[in-house]
Amino acid sequence: MISGFLILDKPAGITSHDLVARARKILETKKIGHAGTLDPMATGLMVLGIESATRLLDYIVAGRKRYLATIKLGELTLTDDKEGEIIETFPVDENFINHAKEKLKAMAGEIDQVPSSISAIKVAGKRAYQLARDGVKPELKPRKVTIHSLDIVSEGWFGGSYQIDIEVSCSAGTYIRSIARDIGGHLISLRRVEVAPFSIEDCREIDEGNIISAASAVAKLMPLRHLTFEEVAELKFGRALAARSEIKNEICAGISPEGKLVALLRESNQRARPIAVFSKELG
Repeated sequence: MISGFLILDKPAGITSHDLVARARKILETKKIGHAGTLDPMATGLMVLGIESATRLLDYIVAGRKRYLATIKLGELTLTDDKEGEIIETFPVDENFINHAKEKLKAMAGEIDQVPSSISAIKVAGKRAYQLARDGVKPELKPRKVTIHSLDIVSEGWFGGSYQIDIEVSCSAGTYIRSIARDIGGHLISLRRVEVAPFSIEDCREIDEGNIISAASAVAKLMPLRHLTFEEVAELKFGRALAARSEIKNEICAGISPEGKLVALLRESNQRARPIAVFSKELG
């Protein structure tokens, strides 16, 4: 089995676990991880790591995300989306709409955001989403997240409700459901279109031939250090290398003369120390 990444477009109505299980069956391997789940109602981009490439998923999880979402104003739900029980309603008039839009504009930048009630954060030993599904609204503490951009794409009355379509580029850990909740509404649709460095255009069907090699993917994540055969041999023994003047104080990917991923290195002023060495080079 080839090591690398499979970029999929998750349909609505299935869990992320269902999609991973489907990939395991088709690709006939159990060693598959992912760079962040999507809830059943959500659609869009999921990054699966195959075989040894699962060790690189943390670097993708930490990257920028981009979502398209539709918010229905005037109703709060227990789960902050259309699948939850309505717990509070508000009259939606021009003042309410304008206030909601002002709140959206104020969210740009680093903010303190209270996570969604259906997050996986633990509260008194139980996941928040477990409490929410039991009818209990968990008390969650705010967390700092970064909204790189938040744009209103369209808005208007549809079927008796006022809806706002937004596009959000944000840091890992941002809850789009919380954005909807904080302006007095809930999500009725959510689609993830980017998990940097991958976008929705990279999505393919589950097939071994569609796996993106680890070496080509890592080139989009971090600087590359092209290794000599002697340096490859040193890394296989876990030894540090001499630092390269062009790469300073950051993680880079060590690429063999054959163009395969050998190791991840942390470069300092004097040494490049391996933080992950792949026993089998990844194409």
